[in-house]
Amino acid sequence: MSRAARANSGDPELPLIDDPSVVLDPATDPGGASLGTTGSEASVDLPWPIMLRRRVERRAQRSPRYQWWVLVALLAGLFALNFTFTVFVVALPTIKGEFHTNYSVLTWVSTGPLLAFGLAAPLFGKAGDLFGYRRLYLWGLGGAMVAAVLTATAPNVGVLLFARCLDGIQGAATGTASMALILRMFAPEDRVKAMGWWSMVGAGGPVIGVTLGAPIIQYFGWRTLFWVQLGLLLVSLAVVALVLPSHGRRAVDDQAPTPAGRWQGMDWVGSWSLSGAVTGVMLSLSIGPVLGWSSAAVLIPAGVAVVAIIVFVHRERTCSTPLIPPRYFRRRNFMLPMGTRAFTMFAYFGAFFLFPLMMEEVYGYSVTSVGLISIARPLLFSVSAPIAGYVAVHIGERISATFGSVCVLASMVIFAEFGTAPSIVVIVIALCLAGLGMGVVSPSTSSSQANEVDPSEFGVMSAAQQLATQVGEVAGIQILITVQESSVKRAGLTDVHHGVALLGPFQDAFWVGAAVAVAGVACSVFIKDLPRTRRARRPGVATAS
Repeated sequence: MSRAARANSGDPELPLIDDPSVVLDPATDPGGASLGTTGSEASVDLPWPIMLRRRVERRAQRSPRYQWWVLVALLAGLFALNFTFTVFVVALPTIKGEFHTNYSVLTWVSTGPLLAFGLAAPLFGKAGDLFGYRRLYLWGLGGAMVAAVLTATAPNVGVLLFARCLDGIQGAATGTASMALILRMFAPEDRVKAMGWWSMVGAGGPVIGVTLGAPIIQYFGWRTLFWVQLGLLLVSLAVVALVLPSHGRRAVDDQAPTPAGRWQGMDWVGSWSLSGAVTGVMLSLSIGPVLGWSSAAVLIPAGVAVVAIIVFVHRERTCSTPLIPPRYFRRRNFMLPMGTRAFTMFAYFGAFFLFPLMMEEVYGYSVTSVGLISIARPLLFSVSAPIAGYVAVHIGERISATFGSVCVLASMVIFAEFGTAPSIVVIVIALCLAGLGMGVVSPSTSSSQANEVDPSEFGVMSAAQQLATQVGEVAGIQILITVQESSVKRAGLTDVHHGVALLGPFQDAFWVGAAVAVAGVACSVFIKDLPRTRRARRPGVATAS
């Protein structure tokens, strides 16, 4: 304090301060400890990256369309994650020669991530519900970066397979968390719209990946593809970290009383038994066509799956904090949308795998021609999905899902009725019906199931839905190819590699796919529409942890 100030105060014990510049300096003035170096309050005197993030968050959250900004940020991450999904298959012949391996080993590049996803999804789904979806999503993006680096630098096939399995594990984290985040940000009436955009990127990402990734592989090598992915993931991580709410009333991470309280909510037995059941089923389906359905390598995981299902059902009926509350299994809008997705995915992906083989082996199309024609299916899938989300708001989820399921069924019937020389118009119509059908089915089934569960359990719901989808995909591919190969053997055509003589076995497989698609139609007919008599406000979101 200055001499004049001390004199005016009348207190002779106050210290003398001749230099006013030291007033409120934390080093010399105890009162200055509450202030930061910038002269602002110490509670906001934060490192500049945190200040930048919070400033961006506050400005974004004031926007009336903030939930759409969150959707865009999450979809950017989804694109960075899935655009390599299809195009990586193009590089397998090159990888086979580089690592001196065979295709039987390299099939695990695709199968391994699916199994890893099935093993991890129930655990991550529940972890997101307990610890927060934002954290889980960001950790998942970090895992994707590690997987991309390991893939790009893989010195041998073992490291490559490990990296791809790690990618499947992070896919379980990012997939369940991102869907839960989107569902949480949107009101029930608008979730079908958001899921339409989600489906668009999910289907369109691989299409763009093939278009852009194939030249990268051709001119720069397959490893370059994953360095490009790493760059996209870094950008996505920065965008999501800035935009996704972590503070304020729109924060998306729940806050439990204590960490111990969160762990107590984890149903370990239910999570592991569901993981074991799904993994056993997919492993059996993957090995069956290779070693035969009666081999021990198929029967053992199938038996494990049966035991795991029994354990899961018993656990969910007796546990105080079940992974999936049993009441949901009695709700038609929880079970029927999953059935619709699983059955239609069975047909869609079975045809996705069989169609190129049929065009090349039966009709003599070149690989390039088949690739160009096949783009019509995922392209229409991605274009129709967001449109279908907006249309479903007006016509209802039931009609939308039923129409989509019927389109998938019609495509399978047309495939099964191909003659000896189908016109290109008929071929494109069949492909477009399949893409249109899945584009219309996806948003309605996702939103219908989400609207049946408590928002605090969106993570588990997302995991359950994606597991049902993946089981349908794997079952469709493996079972239909088994039907086709069995028909070839039964007809004595094992020595025939090309020609219309092989048409019959392909038709048999497509008819099986059509029969399963009928089950998808039956499920969709009984889905209940969400009442839209009035628009609800956006649901409140908990404080961040």
